Amino acid sequence: MTIAAMSFYLFATALLAGGLLTVISRNPVHSVLWLILSFISAAGLFVLLGAEFVAMLLIIVYVGAVAVLFLFVVMMLDVDFAELKAEMAKYMPLALLIGVILLMQFGIAFGNWQMADGAMNARAAVTPEGVQNTAALGMLLYDKYFILFQLAGLILLVAMIGAIVLTLRHREGVKRQDVLAQMYRDPAKAMELKDVRPGQGL
Repeated sequence: MTIAAMSFYLFATALLAGGLLTVISRNPVHSVLWLILSFISAAGLFVLLGAEFVAMLLIIVYVGAVAVLFLFVVMMLDVDFAELKAEMAKYMPLALLIGVILLMQFGIAFGNWQMADGAMNARAAVTPEGVQNTAALGMLLYDKYFILFQLAGLILLVAMIGAIVLTLRHREGVKRQDVLAQMYRDPAKAMELKDVRPGQGL
């Protein structure tokens, strides 16, 4: 057995075990940690497939941001998970039915799957000789699809600004920071000395 095959079985086993333990773990913090293991194992599988860029995205975005955010939210919020599990128990039959249907669909899809004759040749034609996967993807995004890439970023920026504007509420009676007032204040008026006599308060 080659090192690549051993690595595949190792990452695949860790991915399946991490996904299963993410669902069945009683402690939500442990579930998030098992989820991080699943992400790292999936990234290892992507590296074996030659998709290093997707593997790094999986680690940076999902492990570095999403999973850590889940971990902080779970640890900081006082959530009654016993009540949540009681609510989930009512929908368990429907969830099992959907899971069985998905497994049947996966079985049908993978059972009839066959690699096309010219698939490897088409892949070699897309990636030039001596160019790595990440470099080829970068040249494709920033050369052929540069305008579409920039438009997608602009749409995301507009969506972010729109979400901020829609959720911004100025409530009465809430003290807000006035940066200009703090910068232009007079130091002579910023502090006042009081002569407090013994036995008296301010």
